[in-house]
Amino acid sequence: MPLSRSLSMTSLSGVLPSWEDDELPVEDLLLFEVAWEVTNKVGGIYTVIQTKAKITADEWGENYYMIGPYFEQNFQTQVEACEPPNPTIRKLTDNLGDKPNVICHFHEWQAGPGLILSRSRKIPMATVFTTHATLLGRYLCAGNTDFYNNLGRFNIDKEAGERQIYHRYCLERAAVHCAHVFTTVSEITAVEASHMLHRRPDVVTPNGLNVKKFSAMHEFQNLHSTSKARIQEFVRGHFYGHLDFNLEKTLFFFIAGRYEFSNKGADIFLESLSRLNYMLRVRNDVTVVVFFIMPAETNNFNVESLKGQAVRKQLWDTAHTVKEKFGKKLYDALLKGTIPDMNSILDRDDFTIMKRAIYATQRHSLPPVTTHNMLKDSTDPILSNIRRIGLFNARSDRVKIIFHPEFLSSTSPLLPMDYEDFVRGCHLGVFPSYYEPWGYTPGECTVMGIPSVTTNLSGFGCFMEEHVSDPAAYGIYVMDRRFRSADDSCNQLTQFMFSFCQQSRRQRIIQRNRTERLSDLLDWRYLGRFYIHARHLALSRAFPEKFKMDPIAPLKTEGFCYPRPYSVPPSPSASVHSTPHHSDAEDDDDESYDEDEEAEKDRLNIKSPFMLGAIMCSSKLTHFHHHYLLYIMYCCCNVSLKLLTPSPLSKAFKKCENNN
Repeated sequence: MPLSRSLSMTSLSGVLPSWEDDELPVEDLLLFEVAWEVTNKVGGIYTVIQTKAKITADEWGENYYMIGPYFEQNFQTQVEACEPPNPTIRKLTDNLGDKPNVICHFHEWQAGPGLILSRSRKIPMATVFTTHATLLGRYLCAGNTDFYNNLGRFNIDKEAGERQIYHRYCLERAAVHCAHVFTTVSEITAVEASHMLHRRPDVVTPNGLNVKKFSAMHEFQNLHSTSKARIQEFVRGHFYGHLDFNLEKTLFFFIAGRYEFSNKGADIFLESLSRLNYMLRVRNDVTVVVFFIMPAETNNFNVESLKGQAVRKQLWDTAHTVKEKFGKKLYDALLKGTIPDMNSILDRDDFTIMKRAIYATQRHSLPPVTTHNMLKDSTDPILSNIRRIGLFNARSDRVKIIFHPEFLSSTSPLLPMDYEDFVRGCHLGVFPSYYEPWGYTPGECTVMGIPSVTTNLSGFGCFMEEHVSDPAAYGIYVMDRRFRSADDSCNQLTQFMFSFCQQSRRQRIIQRNRTERLSDLLDWRYLGRFYIHARHLALSRAFPEKFKMDPIAPLKTEGFCYPRPYSVPPSPSASVHSTPHHSDAEDDDDESYDEDEEAEKDRLNIKSPFMLGAIMCSSKLTHFHHHYLLYIMYCCCNVSLKLLTPSPLSKAFKKCENNN
């Protein structure tokens, strides 16, 4: 039976590992979660706390509490007031005694003092500390340091002191070493923490999303089309007078996030856009409009951007007025049984109105590259690099740039769209980050069915490479920024974008279906179990007499990998044309494609996690299993094995080969 892809955990149902062994007796426990971002939206950690809250509350019920800073506005809009029965955790544990036991989870260095004091005062509770990014790592990368190639060479104390963050760094490091369990959000951040904080994380807890919030079933393709039409309307206004490119052959790319020019990869992105512009001018008729959604210091919208939307609206009103008059005269003529004279159906006033509208679209300057007046126009990194590469939205440019230096809002007079609707309307999100402990932006693209570019220096990119055997086939393009030079990374990103531009409309639809299918991997109903594992581990270390756990048992997710799509990936290589200009007829070919059928075959191809540790720890292996493991070693290592019992082993090899 065809499966529904968009409801959380459906397309991976029965395949994602079940962790019943880690279920905790929550009725005998209390869970506290402490973070500066509780109801306080200042970064990605707020998204972690906010999206994870529902599944945690569903599991823990009334035994789950969150602690954060008091801000009156946030308090009034996001929480319900209640009086705590005890003013501090110490008094609570004194009153509780041995039951129920308490788990306290602290996020980031701001919550560190609470953890340190709790341990120093010997409060009987299990503690977990999560760093979402090391404090010093952020500062070093913001200074354009060759961070990952010098992880083992930094004088940590000296670097923290020079940046005047030594006190905060000491808090962070002390909290890390005081916690029963130390976690971080990705493997790449685990490597960083090992060097910066001198403790290897016990558990990696990837960041998830509330996928049900974004779930649109099979409507997500229609939502893409609807939102794309709204973006096209904005583009018509922004490029009035220079709208000499076909909007039906125009792709929308975007980058969004904090304005960290190098950390977020905006420098690499701009250089790659310059190279893409050259390639499209030479070989293709596709136009790419690129949005930079990064908040910066401005004083208002610029006049030219507002004028463009006013001109567009005026033209729409004029066309609507003429259409109404034309339609009424045509209707009257047809009722009389005559074909109207097309030369007389519009009078002189109509032509005058249309000529005035056309004259209003005349423009003697290029469309602006930014929608706002920048306070630091001359030194702004994005604008400075746009000047360097010369992408000024000229008619000859196939890559157009729009820098929107504020968060999107449906109440904006310029681009009235919420971020979620805007993402749905784009074709590709590009996030070539150098420093990105996790990366929610490509994750949000994935659950909305929008392909994206990420890197192997982001937690999201590493996670996808680990869990998806061929990420590019699912619309997740992972750049190599760890083992390549900056120039090679630019070339790779340019090639990713150019190949995407070569895809037909039908190929992009197929790819969006596959991208959206990966949303199950990012659901908290799956990723929340890493937190369950961390809590269980903390309890086993804080109360070893009551909670037992094998400290060296491998996680049940090790070896899990989503397969390549059942059918051939939607690559443009199979449909490259001998001439740069080609017909759209290819979009209407008769090649059969059943998205639900492919999804079902993908699900059947998924195998259970392969855990070498679990196999090797077993004390009872059958004779054939022993030989089969040696056979695997033989095949993988391609070496000759000198064996004491060649006859049975050779028979086992032969049997394996015959079966394969």
